[in-house]
Amino acid sequence: MSLEQLGRFKITGILGRGAMGTVYRAHDPLLDRTVAIKTVGCAGLSREEAEAFEERFYCEAKSAGRLNHPNIVTIHDVGRSDDLAYIAMEFLNGRSLREILDSGVVLPIERSAEIAAQIADGLAFAHANGVVHRDIKPANIMVFDNGTVKIADFGVASMPSGSNTVAGTAFGSPKYMSPEQVTGQKADGRSDIFSLGAVLYEMLVGRPAFSGDDLNAILYQVLNSAPPLPSSYCPTLPQGFDRIVARAMAKEPAKRYQNANEMAADLRKYRRVAKMAQKKQLADNALAASGPGDATTLVRTIPPPTKTTPTWSTPALRFGLPLLGLALLAGGLLLRPTEAPPTAPSTPASVETKPAASAVAASTAPRQAPPEVRRLRRPRR
Repeated sequence: MSLEQLGRFKITGILGRGAMGTVYRAHDPLLDRTVAIKTVGCAGLSREEAEAFEERFYCEAKSAGRLNHPNIVTIHDVGRSDDLAYIAMEFLNGRSLREILDSGVVLPIERSAEIAAQIADGLAFAHANGVVHRDIKPANIMVFDNGTVKIADFGVASMPSGSNTVAGTAFGSPKYMSPEQVTGQKADGRSDIFSLGAVLYEMLVGRPAFSGDDLNAILYQVLNSAPPLPSSYCPTLPQGFDRIVARAMAKEPAKRYQNANEMAADLRKYRRVAKMAQKKQLADNALAASGPGDATTLVRTIPPPTKTTPTWSTPALRFGLPLLGLALLAGGLLLRPTEAPPTAPSTPASVETKPAASAVAASTAPRQAPPEVRRLRRPRR
């Protein structure tokens, strides 16, 4: 039989199912809004356990209900219906980080750092108000298209899940639990920081920090083994992220970040480093693909050579050029070959030559100008 009502809330659909219960979409008629309701079953608990569960459940829910932070899902109401305890919380139309990672999407380094930083912001606020989440994991992180990240399930994580739950144990997700939770010790804000370190590791590497064939193998690693550094899987990862993960996931709480704000500050610092490194890598790849000079960039211009226009007022040009032309002309004339004068034919020495009579007469006769020339001459005065 499907559930139709929980307290004043009318159930309109199912959002998901988990180990602790079912998450429903419901309508709140009092405030006319859509809410998400998460149920936690009490079936299988003894009377004493049920009473302890109810007291703890309401205490945790009331504490979480006081948390008003942009990175924490708002709790609207808490109640019980038959053997179901429930929490009515803010309805979020987003995806869980678990869904994003399972879809095969590889988150950029700077986006992973920003998601983790927002989680740290929410945890710092909760810890300052005396609330410990105890079950930070990808399924409890909601991510939205506008970049906002919210932590869900405050007040639910430490609820017992069955009759085998005894004092000194804690409910949680083994791959993200802190060593003190595994050993049944008291969890505090540093336990949430360890879990956040495990979530960050999975976002950066694409695989959980701890894994194994069974639950005992996973818990043994949580207690005794340090996972390989994230940079061993991603060589381009700034080494600062190795230090953040190693410090957050230290086995001893005293060696971890003592405050989630410190972790958030480091995450944002190295997020900027990763972003600049990625921009440089993209620029180098574009330059290698297109060749030098193809990419649009800022270029320092080179001034063109100065052209000088000759001015004839300059004395050197006014007199120098004509003289240069005359020198070239004279040089050409000097170098021009000359014709030798014709030589008279040689006569034998024994032969005497006499000029002809006509030639002698011509040379001795007075020369007279032509008639036309005489007429042009003016008489002397």
